[in-house]
Amino acid sequence: QVDLVESGGASVQAGGSLKITCKGFGYANKRSCMGWFRQAPGQEREGVAHIDSFAFKSYADSVRGRFFISSDNAKDTLFLQMNNLKPEDTGVYYCAAADRSGCRTRGLSYEYDYWGQGTQVTVSA
Repeated sequence: QVDLVESGGASVQAGGSLKITCKGFGYANKRSCMGWFRQAPGQEREGVAHIDSFAFKSYADSVRGRFFISSDNAKDTLFLQMNNLKPEDTGVYYCAAADRSGCRTRGLSYEYDYWGQGTQVTVSA
């Protein structure tokens, strides 16, 4: 059984920074794709940042240059450093992981096999 557990969500003011973490349990395919998605109330879940099997990192246009995805060497833990936060960054942030080697991703939900429960990030103006 694979479990992904997010932590670090909080309420911050616009312009602030926050780092959220995803810890994987029972996740064997550590060289597969991992990523962060977010969902704001009334909106669809959207891809935010991703790492593929070749360590290539990709970002949504709305967060590029402000958010940075990273993982530890064993890829047991995934991080998302969020800087210069804006109110439109508010939402539930989900960690996701795929279960295939040689993974490439376009940042789409259906490419991922495992999901965390989410952590709330609220940015006030």
